[in-house]
Amino acid sequence: MFLQFYDKLTERLRGAGDWVASLGLRFLLAHEFWTAGVGKLEAGREAPNWFANQDFIFPFGMLSANANWFLVTWGEILAAVALVLGLFTRFFAFTLLVIAVVAIAAVHWPASWDSLGQLWEGYSVSRVMDDGEFRGNFRIPFLFMAMIAPLLFMGGGKLSLDYLLLKFTQRSDLAEQRNQDFLAFGIAAFIFGLVAVYLIPLWGVLLLIASAALSGYAFYQRQ
Repeated sequence: MFLQFYDKLTERLRGAGDWVASLGLRFLLAHEFWTAGVGKLEAGREAPNWFANQDFIFPFGMLSANANWFLVTWGEILAAVALVLGLFTRFFAFTLLVIAVVAIAAVHWPASWDSLGQLWEGYSVSRVMDDGEFRGNFRIPFLFMAMIAPLLFMGGGKLSLDYLLLKFTQRSDLAEQRNQDFLAFGIAAFIFGLVAVYLIPLWGVLLLIASAALSGYAFYQRQ
């Protein structure tokens, strides 16, 4: 009796979740990145000194400071608007993921670390210093990344313009379809590998190798 009640309840929660589960993530991220983007826009078109002096990861390190300032400013603003509307949610979630990774690698990641325990000291909001070494302050961008991931993988939900576009193009059945094959996990490993390779290179390389192996096996199965 209890199990039946629980199963019926969870079935309805999943049904409602298709519509509302992503709203909190979308609106909170939109607020945070809109505030950040508008703040940069109001600061002017020229990159400030604190920004210009950062070492950005490839390929952004090949661009000028002003070009990077323009990209991050409008990337944050446009992504915020898109998340509120639920329009091209996965694309803009990936855009914000890139922004978060670049920010962590350039600003919030420790100058050096010798163990995972030492690295974890940087999971903080304030700047952690130890014997003159910067230990990081990557807590907030890490939380942003954790919030972005469900939107990247699951989309903006049914209460979004993305779902309306699916309905308009008579493809709404795609919102219910799931393909949990090796290629799907290969894509996931590739995304996490791209993130990790700039922060903990060994982990990133291993994930990218796993992605290639999973994707290769998926294509082998199809043959």
